[in-house]
Amino acid sequence: MNHKFAIVVLFLFSSGQAVAEEIRQNVLFIAIDDLRNDLGSLGVAHARTPQLDAFAKSSRVFSHHFVQVPTCGASRCALMRGCYPTVPSQVGNNAIKQTHPDWASQSMPAVFRQNGYRTFALGKITHYPGGLTGKEWAEGPEEMPGAWERAWIPNGPWKTPEAIMHGYANGTARKPGKSPAWESYDGPDETYPDAWVASEAVATLKQLAGQKKPWFFGVGFFKPHLPFAAPKRWHDVHAAGVPDLVQQVAAKPSWPSGWHNSGEFRGNYGHEPGSNLDRDGDYARQIRRAYAAGVSYMDAQVGKVLAALTELELDKDTIVVVWSDHGFLLGEHAIWGKHCLFDRALRSPLMIRYPGLESPGQISNATVETVDLFPTLAELCGLSVPSGLDGRSLLPQLSDPSAPSSKPARSFWTDGQRTLRTDRWRLIVQAGKDGTPTRFELFDYQNDPEETTNLAVSQPAIVREMLATFSQP
Repeated sequence: MNHKFAIVVLFLFSSGQAVAEEIRQNVLFIAIDDLRNDLGSLGVAHARTPQLDAFAKSSRVFSHHFVQVPTCGASRCALMRGCYPTVPSQVGNNAIKQTHPDWASQSMPAVFRQNGYRTFALGKITHYPGGLTGKEWAEGPEEMPGAWERAWIPNGPWKTPEAIMHGYANGTARKPGKSPAWESYDGPDETYPDAWVASEAVATLKQLAGQKKPWFFGVGFFKPHLPFAAPKRWHDVHAAGVPDLVQQVAAKPSWPSGWHNSGEFRGNYGHEPGSNLDRDGDYARQIRRAYAAGVSYMDAQVGKVLAALTELELDKDTIVVVWSDHGFLLGEHAIWGKHCLFDRALRSPLMIRYPGLESPGQISNATVETVDLFPTLAELCGLSVPSGLDGRSLLPQLSDPSAPSSKPARSFWTDGQRTLRTDRWRLIVQAGKDGTPTRFELFDYQNDPEETTNLAVSQPAIVREMLATFSQP
């Protein structure tokens, strides 16, 4: 089957001569920040995500999608490049800002733009909402020059892109180290930023509906990223709470590991006097509930955009991607955050829908990666891609949800940490300055999905096999 959905339309001129004009599929790329696989469609019982669950029924859901780096900017850098990190600076939040001169002209939006697409980035698509990297992210220089026709944030009560990224109710900006980690304000959805993103996205879709050029429209939502702030009604949806973690899952690893002290969560936000996530069950429960509230709030806003796409009949010629830049640990391994190579930091939702998708609603359990999106979208739109991409097209899994994994997933973190994830195993390697491995962690998800036992010592053959795979293309 031909999966390139460019359509050829014939126009008859007075001479009777037929002229072919190529009409390509649009792309609506919805990016969500810090969303782990906490969706009803992925079997999470406490999730309240009706909009994304409905979208899952018409799309291909990838249950084993892994990002390349467990932090926002570097994960989005890999998305834009379609490549694994190649220099140390590409595993940090300023990955795009610091390295874009080497690759921005061959990035995913740039390639689409060079092929006649209009390209737009609303909200948080790259690391900096609005695409500027200067003071409060409201001034130049651009994060990725030349890639977007327009990059912007909605015109809401938050004064700067930095303020809206970490927005509290009614335009309040975060005070680092002092503002609370969660907030519940009794007001409408517009009390918080994502409703403004949704409204601006809907208005933009209405404008795009009346023009002929194809477009690539990135819509980036902020929740459930910290602070876990959402209107009270979304907290009320989770009044019954979120299930506690069993002690073994919540325990700090007893082996040498990539554990960290949750610096973003503990250092960038103020916490109630006397609260202690390690011992205070009530505070931990409140944080988990607030995260769930942010997920449900974001879900409702995504639903508004998807509904508008259908109402405008743009869904008939638009590829839709829903993607999150990484996961988030909510007390697993005694970590509250990402910034590690455990599964819950690297695994995040990915759904793809396009006209003519075979077997919609069925889940693919194949191991796939963020870098696969660039070649996949290019192939669906009939575009050539730059040579040297690390990603592989997901057309086999889109055509047949039972298609197997084409490769393991590779991910990277600071201080020489890297990991390889197969369908069954994850190997985490810490290397010294000379590149020699100094620490191994090996997990068997078939028998230990919560990563409670490090098997690196007892399974040396698996370690050797996976180490050898690291060096393979």
